[in-house]
Amino acid sequence: MSVGEEVRTDEGKPQQSLGTAAARNLATTTKSVPQMQEISSRWLLRTLPWVDLKGGTYRVNRRLAYTVGDGRITFVKTGDQVQVIPAELGELQALRAYGDEEVLSELARRCRQRDFAPGEVIADFGNPANEVYLLAHGRVAKVGTGPYGDDAVLGVLADGAYFGEAALLDPDAIWEFTVRADTPTTVLILSRQDFEQVAERSDSLRGHLEQLRAVPEQRTNKYGEKEVELKAGHTGEPDIPHTFVDYEPSPREYELSIAQTVLRIHTRVADLYNQPMNQTEQQLRLTVEALKERQEHELINNRDFGLLNNCEYDQRIQPHDGVPSPDDMDELLSRRRSTKLFLAHPRAIAAFGRELNKRGLVPESIDVNGNRIPTWRGVPIYPCNKIPVTEQRTTSIIAMRTGEDEQGVIGLRQSGIPDEIEPSLSVRFMGINEQAIINYLVTAYYSAAVLVPDALGVLENVEIGRWG
Repeated sequence: MSVGEEVRTDEGKPQQSLGTAAARNLATTTKSVPQMQEISSRWLLRTLPWVDLKGGTYRVNRRLAYTVGDGRITFVKTGDQVQVIPAELGELQALRAYGDEEVLSELARRCRQRDFAPGEVIADFGNPANEVYLLAHGRVAKVGTGPYGDDAVLGVLADGAYFGEAALLDPDAIWEFTVRADTPTTVLILSRQDFEQVAERSDSLRGHLEQLRAVPEQRTNKYGEKEVELKAGHTGEPDIPHTFVDYEPSPREYELSIAQTVLRIHTRVADLYNQPMNQTEQQLRLTVEALKERQEHELINNRDFGLLNNCEYDQRIQPHDGVPSPDDMDELLSRRRSTKLFLAHPRAIAAFGRELNKRGLVPESIDVNGNRIPTWRGVPIYPCNKIPVTEQRTTSIIAMRTGEDEQGVIGLRQSGIPDEIEPSLSVRFMGINEQAIINYLVTAYYSAAVLVPDALGVLENVEIGRWG
């Protein structure tokens, strides 16, 4: 606009007062603090009981248990062909602690692939068990006979499981249940005949099997722990058994993990641009938020101490129909006493809600710090977006008993570290470099421990994309 030109409104009339655009030059703008989409509710960090360590290490002492190697088998897929990784055969009872790679490779080559359609019977109750089945892909149901002769589902198995391993050691073994494919299923089959042929030509395998048969069967309780000899209900003066409680000779130790970053702030920014908000404080606040998000992610997914990777395989169950039904949640609850909480991806909670809607069920909710949290059987279901969702739109639901006194799951940290701003989280000044940039080292120390195996359970392969 040229000097002396008359200002007009949008309607073309002469302006009679100061406009808002010019007035803003003299006004103070009200600003928000920097916002961040990554910030989540982080219920795991808020609900996990934290135990302070001394020395950065936590040792979990347990009673001696003889159940080892009860794991899952990993496969390699090339096109439509599946092969078992030879070392993974060591999960089978007959091959535990056996390490001859050449022999294991020969056994792996003798595994033959077979596909089953949904509803097809893989193994039939009462028939001789001459083969062990390695489940490469799919979901199968173990079906037994109920008390009145009807069918009863004993369990559901999925990728990486195996069944029929008694066939390798017992020539008189029979199938004590029927195995039926619920989905398109791919298995690898190792027959006892092939196993015996390899053993005849291998001195190391033959010696391993002879040693295995020579070891007396250990008396254990249902948890695999060495049994404590007791006598009860007796009268008179019988001999009272002698006993002792044995411990694991090499208990597991959890070392604190670490998450770190170096925050850099130019001195000009730190000195001059601090009104109305301090730049250094806001930079540190957002950095700490990101660090806590990564901390929760690691507590869920870390290969060493993450909850999903530390759940025992006998505490992992499969949904009977793929979707997370109330029946599956009840089964998950039944695996442990005093379950304190569920953790589930928000999409898994929505899928569970759809199943409740189908049955006309309305879950109760509780107030937790002003938040309405849904529950099942009185156990809160906390959302956790760190639980992964696969490309096939499947995820997991975690159930936990927590607390050191309850022999549950605990978080580990070490308070009192130098320059601490929160327990086990510190911000340390690292100096100013020649480019006038201030450096701060932001560090968090953390880990998690499962005190006894049944404290943690997982409902795996939960389908969240099925509607109707």
